[in-house]
Amino acid sequence: MEPEREGTERHPRKVRESRQAPNKLVGAAEAMKAGWDLEESQPEAKGMSQLHFYRFYLEFGCLRKAFRHKFRLPPPSSDFLADVVGLQTEQRAGDLPKTMEGPLPSNAKAAINLQDDPIIQKYGSKKVGLTRCLLTKEEMRTFHFPLQGFPDCENFLLTKCNGSIADNSPLFGLDCEMCLTSKGRELTRISLVAEGGCCVMDELVKPENKILDYLTSFSGITKKILNPVTTKLKDVQRQLKALLPPDAVLVGHSLDLDLRALKMIHPYVIDTSLLYVREQGRRFKLKFLAKVILGKDIQCPDRLGHDATEDARTILELARYFLKHGPKKIAELNLEALANHQEIQAAGQEPKNTAEVLQHPNTSVLECLDSVGQKLLFLTRETDAGELPSSRNCQTIKCLSNKEVLEQARVEIPLFPFSIVQFSFKAFSPVLTEEMNKRMRIKWTEISTVYAGPFSKNCNLRALKRLFKSFGPVQSMTFVLETRQPHLCIQYEVLEAAQLAIESLDGILVDGICIKVQRPVTELTLDCDTLVNELEGDSENQGSIYLSGVSETFKEQLLQEPRLFLGLEAVILPKDLKSGKQKKYCFLKFKSFGSAQQALNILTGKDWKLKGRHALTPRHLHAWLRGLPPESTRLPGLRVVPPPFEQEALQTLKLDHPKIAAWRWSRKIGKLYNSLCPGTLCLILLPGTKSTHGSLSGLGLMGIKEEEESAGPGLCS
Repeated sequence: MEPEREGTERHPRKVRESRQAPNKLVGAAEAMKAGWDLEESQPEAKGMSQLHFYRFYLEFGCLRKAFRHKFRLPPPSSDFLADVVGLQTEQRAGDLPKTMEGPLPSNAKAAINLQDDPIIQKYGSKKVGLTRCLLTKEEMRTFHFPLQGFPDCENFLLTKCNGSIADNSPLFGLDCEMCLTSKGRELTRISLVAEGGCCVMDELVKPENKILDYLTSFSGITKKILNPVTTKLKDVQRQLKALLPPDAVLVGHSLDLDLRALKMIHPYVIDTSLLYVREQGRRFKLKFLAKVILGKDIQCPDRLGHDATEDARTILELARYFLKHGPKKIAELNLEALANHQEIQAAGQEPKNTAEVLQHPNTSVLECLDSVGQKLLFLTRETDAGELPSSRNCQTIKCLSNKEVLEQARVEIPLFPFSIVQFSFKAFSPVLTEEMNKRMRIKWTEISTVYAGPFSKNCNLRALKRLFKSFGPVQSMTFVLETRQPHLCIQYEVLEAAQLAIESLDGILVDGICIKVQRPVTELTLDCDTLVNELEGDSENQGSIYLSGVSETFKEQLLQEPRLFLGLEAVILPKDLKSGKQKKYCFLKFKSFGSAQQALNILTGKDWKLKGRHALTPRHLHAWLRGLPPESTRLPGLRVVPPPFEQEALQTLKLDHPKIAAWRWSRKIGKLYNSLCPGTLCLILLPGTKSTHGSLSGLGLMGIKEEEESAGPGLCS
């Protein structure tokens, strides 16, 4: 069997890993938390937020270039640092078994909330039939199963199983072993087990290309075993097609890998690594499920590799167990807690007390580091109150200033596998923060608004409204009659629609009159052209396009033409929050800018007749903007004049304006990033604020230091 995948999704606050340093836990990396010190008379509102990042977006040029992924953070809890390293409030919830002897002991069924179990969330608590356990076509696409019509499956054979599926359709357990050849992974063994446990096919297969690694520790296959074999891939493909009935359901564990090794496409599949759903997209190992669900020991270390027939039979039994006992029975076993308990044992970290943490069973970073004899580095200022709760495996260094924190970080970070660097800044007053919030709302409204005209007094208003709505969702559209000839003021819901209207209509003739389409000119929109260019070049938007005029069947039409849209990763179809109906615009995310440009040319061409452009707003920004308070009633073009006491607050910041501070610290953190070792995963967490004056969402920025960045002059040098 292929080395099993544990899944790749991680909670955004479990800050770092690295691609390197196998002799350590995760190699060298860092996380930086930006916050503020506050006067005692001020209410507590620590933390830089997403508001500050986008309010001074143009000043954070270094961070935007270095950190290619961004995500929204909820306002921080009082234990933000503990959250970052994965520590949780302990909750005693019964004993866990010290060993996994036999079937799961009854005393391991801890008091848990079943509704939070991912199996219950996906399948409900009642028993389900076979058809409910099948992967949908969308799920198969998401988890990289071979599908007909996809460009990487052109030479794959169909199993010709096209009968109707029912809850009594026959199940077949499938497991394959692979070796590494000059062309990648190729099949060396296939085992197929029918219901009842009878093995109906067990064949060794000679790869077509030169074998580089037999992967014996997993496959059990050696050169001596494979030398006399003459069976080829085409032989087992023919045999498998003949064995399977029209309504056959294949059951496997990471079955996509087996089907790709077989170079075959099958429409009806159950994958036990996805059937037994785990938190955060991770997957349970087959060996673990066999032990805790069935009480079976498989893949024993004293054997040479895995037994494909035994694995296929086990996979089939797991599927039958799920169908017989239902999701509730499995959720009561608390598989997540048992898996984490077993992982701690495997790392040599036997808990002193078996009453373990079950409220959030993920192992903390500090526990993982301690299990391999490593320490966490925490760099902060003397005046900061934040503390991490361990002294045994956490090295805390307190400095007198942010400058000293930065200098120490460049020296100390390479010596630790995991580091947290905390910078602190003087807080903005709540009054100034509220002023920034208002200005940000108004600015976003203004840059999403266009004025168009002049139009003739006899213009077709219905046709004009239809024309401007074709570029995207309209918040409001009003006639402006203050001018000699009528103009239109159109406020769009999304920035892309406003920009598309300007690019498409500015300077065209309407009823013989050349119209101008432009944004209102205010102090908040003077640098709008620069802002739009920077947003379009933001790494988060690379490979994303915006489209207007899409129908309810657009997604289905798109997926029917996979060869036209190579590299498509995501289709984002916004819905109306009140009605739940799909809106008439969408965003498409592609692997590369080139793929996005090619798709944009096709979709805006004569066959699809959509309107679109490259995206300007990343996905996390839309969620944040929806969470802002109601938009101001201020008319576009009118100047905001702060009251006298707010003017005083702004005056005191002239010598150290927040815009200057943003630029300066962007460069300093950028230089720290440039000094990191290649392969380091680095996160910057702007945790947001939570106070009596209201909460503001935080923002995470993530980047992996690449070889070419370290060799070059640096992004922020």
